[in-house]
Amino acid sequence: MSIESSGLREAKKRETRQLISDHATRLFMAQGFEATTIADIADAARVSKKTVTNYFPRKEDMAFDHQDAFVASLAEAVAARPAGESALGALRRAFEAGVATQDPVIGFAGPDFSRMIHESPTLSACLRTLHDQREEALAATLAEVTGSPLDDITARTAAALLAAVHRVLFRRIQELTLAGRANHEIAAVVAEEAACAFSLLEPALGHYAVA
Repeated sequence: MSIESSGLREAKKRETRQLISDHATRLFMAQGFEATTIADIADAARVSKKTVTNYFPRKEDMAFDHQDAFVASLAEAVAARPAGESALGALRRAFEAGVATQDPVIGFAGPDFSRMIHESPTLSACLRTLHDQREEALAATLAEVTGSPLDDITARTAAALLAAVHRVLFRRIQELTLAGRANHEIAAVVAEEAACAFSLLEPALGHYAVA
């Protein structure tokens, strides 16, 4: 197979995956996650049920199709920090940038998507798991950049504290979204609250994991 053919094949796979995810999310928001079947999604995307499950082994993966980026986000921000910046500083700066762009990864998912998660026990549980996985990825990166073992209690505790701030702020954005506030209003509120939340960690983590 030529490189060009391989590239076209991969592009087609990405298109099919996105098509399935888009139709699934639309159906989840319209009729509820639990009420939507694989058959419903397959019919909407005009593919077979087997194709749907080949691309998405779990139904919730179609709702959280950017979950890998979410899980890696905190670890990547720390790994990419410039010289002289602490892990806390890097994460604070990244979150501020996310608020400025109203990034869905930090919670700006819109009212329909936020309601879909809020009303689904399955998706709510899945989101909690993704938050846990994000914390674990951050702990591993903190251990790596500080030259500590993976089970280092300092790295684990720092990751738990830093991830907790992000978890609280994510939930806050969801709450304001479900209350009917517009994104620009939410951004203004959360920018102030984030400054307060991150400042609470400054005495303990301001000089931890400085690049």
